[in-house]
Amino acid sequence: MFAKFVAVSLLTLAASAQVMAADCKVTVDSTDQMSYNTKEITIDKSCKQFTVELTHSGNLPKNVMGHNLVISKTADAQAIATASMGKGLDGGYLDESDARIVAHTKLIGAGETSSVTFDVSKLEAGQDYQFFCTFPGHIAMMKGAVVLK
Repeated sequence: MFAKFVAVSLLTLAASAQVMAADCKVTVDSTDQMSYNTKEITIDKSCKQFTVELTHSGNLPKNVMGHNLVISKTADAQAIATASMGKGLDGGYLDESDARIVAHTKLIGAGETSSVTFDVSKLEAGQDYQFFCTFPGHIAMMKGAVVLK
């Protein structure tokens, strides 16, 4: 009987650990309608690492309707998007050397996926963060809040 109790307890603990780990990842879908399927990404402070997976459920290729997902302080987002336009399609419309970027995915088109895992310690308490797309003009509609709770 004791062995059965221990086995059930261990299974419950393992399931709880999996649930907690799931909180440290989010999937965000992007579309041909120049949108993400969410306006907020919530990150639990208990996460050491956080993964964002970006999918593209549209039909258009990345040269026409490409999307990425970039995280930065809200105050830096527009400047990053503007500076990144000069990198062009081949550069993924992103200046990867920009120190203001907390994390970013690759530029993707229809049916593609890209993910990024970053240290949550890069996010400072009390700061406002945003996620956005740097494809030219997309930041106007493709943005949302990153909330550390």
